[in-house]
Amino acid sequence: MTPASLPTSWRSVLPHLDEPLPPDRSPEATAGGSDTGVSVNLPFTLVRQSTQNREFWDIPAEVLDAYRSFRPTPLWRARRFEEAVGARVPIYVKYEGGNISGSHKLNTAIAQAYYYAKAGVRELVTGTGAGQWGTALAAACAMFGLRCRVFMVGTSLQRKPYRGTLMRTLGATVHASPSDLTDVAARTGGGVNSLALAIGEAVEYAGRTEGAAFCIGSGETYSILHQSVIGLEAIEQLAGLEAEVDSVVGCVGAGSNFGGLALPFFAEAAATGTACPRLVAAESSTTPKLSRGVYAYDKTDATGVSPMEAMYTIGSTYPIPDSHSAGLRFHGAAKVISAMRHRDQVTARAVGQVEALEAGQVFTRSEMVLPAPESGHALAVAAQLASDGGSSRGVVACVSGHGYLDLSAYQQLADGELSNEPPAEQALDAAMDRLQPVPGLAIAGSGHGA
Repeated sequence: MTPASLPTSWRSVLPHLDEPLPPDRSPEATAGGSDTGVSVNLPFTLVRQSTQNREFWDIPAEVLDAYRSFRPTPLWRARRFEEAVGARVPIYVKYEGGNISGSHKLNTAIAQAYYYAKAGVRELVTGTGAGQWGTALAAACAMFGLRCRVFMVGTSLQRKPYRGTLMRTLGATVHASPSDLTDVAARTGGGVNSLALAIGEAVEYAGRTEGAAFCIGSGETYSILHQSVIGLEAIEQLAGLEAEVDSVVGCVGAGSNFGGLALPFFAEAAATGTACPRLVAAESSTTPKLSRGVYAYDKTDATGVSPMEAMYTIGSTYPIPDSHSAGLRFHGAAKVISAMRHRDQVTARAVGQVEALEAGQVFTRSEMVLPAPESGHALAVAAQLASDGGSSRGVVACVSGHGYLDLSAYQQLADGELSNEPPAEQALDAAMDRLQPVPGLAIAGSGHGA
């Protein structure tokens, strides 16, 4: 493992994009009405971090102090994993699972809790899929003296009850979604289990509760900025090893750990005039927004009142098949990741849960680290690139979290009970047909696959 210094600034990719990100729109404006911009309940610093073409943002001292308990995180060459998968080039892994939340999510949770506390908010409310984000926010709220309320996708909470226990231990109130607390859940009839619904419940609850604010951990531009510590450390660590990579891989739900690792490589290449490595997003085959989706305006949650964002999406109305990769079961990708995808600055590969967990199993046996199912998608793609000629110099992948609360998935794999649930083609087409294209841009689809 190679040491690194803790970054004292986050690095934004926005100054290095060819065009500004398409503005958000109100639901009524998707056919050409007025823009809404960033949600007004955000602390002003988060608004500026999402919109200004400023490359470096100083990390507040209080956030740095919190980071020091678990950062820098380790990066190493996974030699035994290379041998196990028949790699022809080196595979390096950046491990983000060694903190209380067990994932990269704590990087932005700490930052957001700090800014919301400074703004006078007393309670943060959120939705979570696999539970890493809910756990991270619960921990961050405990650090800064805030109350925390989490709506967790019900099927995930059933599979991972100890995620709920950990969040409650950290002081959070946890509800299985759909719950009986919100109108948006009541309108579904109780039969929907999705991250969009859990987020929708959190949006509704926060909107009617004094002193509360909705908080999200993955898709927003500011959350990806906070995750840039991953890539900044990785660049320094690879330089310390005198290692070169031409592929950077992370799994994608909305895009925070992928963006956190990959976008600093893009910014560094743009700033220095050097070639950028290939940036490869590994997604779930149940939710193939970047490999099969369309670039369009879509809802980020199930309420229908939040701003519409320009994203690669398979449609917020699409009934996503169930899988153990709950953190990847979000219908759309972050707007900055989507804009780069549309310009072919990012590529994507979809992976089934069986292949992802098999890669995770191999990694566990070879590297003695148990990855989360979501991270198994990144490892599967890294193994493909390193062994099939997709990379000529080396691959670095983000192992975004540990899998100790996902052992039921590995047990099902061992028992031969897992299968890959393919998307329902007719429903997928119907969900995407309802969407409004991003104005002035051709819609790119599966022709952009990696």
